[in-house]
Parts: sequence; C-alpha cells; structure tokens
Amino acid sequence: MPATSPGVLRSGRLRFQPFHAHGSGSTALNVDLKNDRLLRALAREPVDRTPLWIMRQAGRYLPEYRKIRERAGSFLRLCKNPELACEVTLQPLERFDLDAAIVFSDILTIPDAMGLGLGFTDGEGPRFERPVRTRQDIKRLSVPDPEEDLDYVIETVRMVVGGLAGRVSLIGFAGSPWTLATYMVEGKGGSDFRTIKRMAFDAPADLHRLLALLAESVTVYLQAQRAAGAHALMVFDTWGGVLSGHQYAEFSLAYMQRILLNLGADYQGRSVPVILFTKGGGNWLEEIADTGCSGIGLDWTVDLGVARSRVGERVALQGNMDPVVLEAAPERIRQEVAWLLECYGCGSGHVFNLGHGISPHVDPSRVAALVDAVHELSPAYHR
Repeated sequence: MPATSPGVLRSGRLRFQPFHAHGSGSTALNVDLKNDRLLRALAREPVDRTPLWIMRQAGRYLPEYRKIRERAGSFLRLCKNPELACEVTLQPLERFDLDAAIVFSDILTIPDAMGLGLGFTDGEGPRFERPVRTRQDIKRLSVPDPEEDLDYVIETVRMVVGGLAGRVSLIGFAGSPWTLATYMVEGKGGSDFRTIKRMAFDAPADLHRLLALLAESVTVYLQAQRAAGAHALMVFDTWGGVLSGHQYAEFSLAYMQRILLNLGADYQGRSVPVILFTKGGGNWLEEIADTGCSGIGLDWTVDLGVARSRVGERVALQGNMDPVVLEAAPERIRQEVAWLLECYGCGSGHVFNLGHGISPHVDPSRVAALVDAVHELSPAYHR
C-alpha cells in the first residue's frame, strides 16, 4: 500500500484507528424540531416508533415532481434552481408522514463545479465532457467554494429549512470521494470501472491525489450544508462495493473517515450525525462502524439482525428493504416491513429505509402502504 494511503491493512483485514466523534451521548436534540425521531434513532436514544424516510423520496415516482421537472426543462436545471429544488424536496412530506426530508440535489454537483461539463441523457445517466484521466488533469482541479460554486445547493438547504419550519429533520448529503472519482475518471456511470481500477493499480499516487482533493471538497461542502441548517448528513458511497477488501480500505473507506475527522463532532453546540452508505459494503460493517459515523446505511443484501449483532451498540443502522418490494401488493409490503422490524428487534437505533433509491416505476399508493405499515407495526418494538 502506498505511503500516501490514509488506510492501513494488516493480516488480510481492514484496520482503522477507531474514531468515535459522536460518542453515546445525546445528539442534536437542542434544535427546535417538532419531530426529532431521526436524530434520536441515530443517537440510539428512545423513540416512540421507528423513524422512516426513503432514499430518493423526492423524485420521478411522484406526478407532482414530474410537472416541476418539465417546468425546469432538465434535471440539472431543476437541481440548480433553489426555489424549484426546495419545492420538490418538500413534496413527499405533503403526501406522506415521513420523519425526515433530504435536500433535492445530485451527488455529482462537486465535479460539475470543478468544470468537467456534467450532462444527463435520458436512459444513459450522467456524462462528463472532460473526464479526468491523467496527472495533469488532476493537477488542474481545485476545491469548489460551496458559497460561490455550489451556492444553489446551499441556498436550497436554507430555503428547505425555512419551508420545514421545524416539522422534521433535514438531511444534507454528498457523494463519497471514491464514488465521485469513478464518474470523473470513467466519464460516465454504469461502467465496468476499468479505467479507474487501472489507475488504482498502475498510478495509485495519482488516484490518492484525486481522492484527497475530493475528500477536502466533500468536507467543506458538507460543512456548508450543516451551517445552512441541515440536521444530519449522509455520504453516498454508491460504488465502494466494486472494490476488493484491501482496495476498499485504501481508496474508499479511508477517505470517508478523513471526512468525518475533518468535519468534527459539533457545530454551534450541537452534534450533527453522519450516515455512511456503501452499496455492497456488507463485508465491512465493523470497519465502517470504526470510522466514527453515527449510522450505517445497509443495502438489501445484508441481514438486518446479523448486521446489528456485528456492530452492537456502536452505531445506528439504516435500511434496508429491497426497493422492488414497493412494486408488490400492499399486503406483501406490510409483510416485508414486519419481517425487517422483527429482524432488527426491540430498541432504538434503527432508521427504516430502502436498501437503495426508490424506483421511478413505483405507484405512490405503495409508498403510503409502506409508511402506514411502519407507523402501525413499529411502536411494539419501542415499549
């Protein structure tokens, strides 16, 4: 492993210096929220029922979202219009009794602000006009200023905080350095990751330079969202699971831990919890918990009860229903909710969610069935 790597690998296992920034004490309960279930659950504190939110809850499955998207003209224009982005952030809360909002944005805002020419093509996903392939490409990059280069996101956060008026918690987010790097180097999504993996094998020092720059960029971006009013933060490591164990330690997890260390535990006297979500990261739950995050997002391939036994009381767990279940009948959705609640068992520390983003094909009535089931069935696990 190169000397520039911030992670350490010994005896075939991932090894990190444990960082417990958030401890076991109270979380951000001094903020003026009418519903603080999410924050309490992330601190493993008592709640009356399991909190629920849905990844990509503001999106294409809602007809009201599609109308706003059409008015904006494109997905990227919608992201960059704070008034419209605020509106779609709040839309699912008007339909469903959810316990959190998540700011409507995209994980690729940081590389877009670096000048790589982001575009979205229907059916093909994101593409960059100027991918990052060489050492010189990396050297030309700089850390975006959130209040200038990403001001539309920060303004959206401020507007959503005002629109929520303390109704529920607001989650800010960013992509992980590794995940951002995959898009930047490959130039697109949905690839076999051959180009960035070749860089990891043949030019690791160059990749570490890119990841370090991205870790700094993500840190200041999340700090700005926190300062604008976000109550919790989430890092989406969408492509960490494509790496082998020692590469995950070196190129993905170590940089997320660096972000946590640089964020710090407190802001203006309140603790701001951070959730780490690595899709396909079920092999490394103990190591993710050692980073000092407040919660771990789980995809649907991980048994929730086994995950709880592995991490103990160190972190909360978020997840992890297969999103496709929402295309089933309401009674089948209810059965799956019951199963997952039973898998986790009694006590706090569980945030109900999907194991990945909601599909655009889902009927909103199925989401209502999910919300109703969590509300009706989860109180029995919190007596």
